[in-house]
Amino acid sequence: MLVSGKSVLQKAQEGRYAVGAFNVNNLEILRAVIEAAVEKKSPVFIQTSEGAIDYAGIEYLSRMIKVAAKAPVSVVMHLDHGKKLKYVRQAIRHGYTSVMMDASHLSYEDNISITQKVVALASKKWVSVEAELGMIKGVEDKVSVDEKDAILTHPDQAADFVARTGCDSLAVAIGTSHGAFKFKQSPKLDIDRLGQIRSKVSLPLVLHGASAVSPKMVEIACRYGAVLPDMMGNSDEEVVAAVRGGVCKVNIDTDLRLAFCAGVREYLAQHPSEIDPRKFMSLAKTYMKEIVMGKMDLLGSANKINN
Repeated sequence: MLVSGKSVLQKAQEGRYAVGAFNVNNLEILRAVIEAAVEKKSPVFIQTSEGAIDYAGIEYLSRMIKVAAKAPVSVVMHLDHGKKLKYVRQAIRHGYTSVMMDASHLSYEDNISITQKVVALASKKWVSVEAELGMIKGVEDKVSVDEKDAILTHPDQAADFVARTGCDSLAVAIGTSHGAFKFKQSPKLDIDRLGQIRSKVSLPLVLHGASAVSPKMVEIACRYGAVLPDMMGNSDEEVVAAVRGGVCKVNIDTDLRLAFCAGVREYLAQHPSEIDPRKFMSLAKTYMKEIVMGKMDLLGSANKINN
């Protein structure tokens, strides 16, 4: 069932768990995510980035997600990291139930101004709005954010931002990172800062760049030819601590890409004469589904279908 992001996150906040938000850009990833949600009886955000829209086309993506949303779980169709208003408008026009306006790369006042415009636009269609304050290092589609520009979210500024924009949820920067090669040393999330933000902001908080970079998937991918040196992600323990600290939505993309890569490489290595993509992407789908189900258990959203 297709529902608003606001309704799902309010229930997560009340129940003190988080909902996984999984980036999709083709049928195999989408099926892995929705099958996992059904088996785990978990609400889920199915999200597309601007890059995914450029790759697959919003018409294809939105129609596929709407079919998937006929499943007996709560599904939010979400635009991830909308940096341009044209993508936000497209998403709303194509039936997305949640959009993210990410103007965190702009000045504080400009971020507020454009987020206000999106809130006004989205509210007419009952679409939820996620905003971002602070910048998360790594790569968001084609935009690189290096360490010197990775600005953590200030608690007092977060309170002012939420009050002035009227957004429904807020993505905060507390030390996570986007991309496969996230960290040069073991990461440490600023849970104390998260607690300070939580004390000043009552709406649901969002954690981006939270993939674990599964050692199992890295090992499989490298066994069959991938070259993935120095990959390091966030530990399960830190993600759970963030959920306990008030995070209600956790974004996962890199872990799915890695599982897809591992599955395709393994299958083709073991079946070198296979040319049917329906077959060589089957193991990739299995591995991605395994990752998604594990995240739902970790975040506490499993068996929350009727909450």
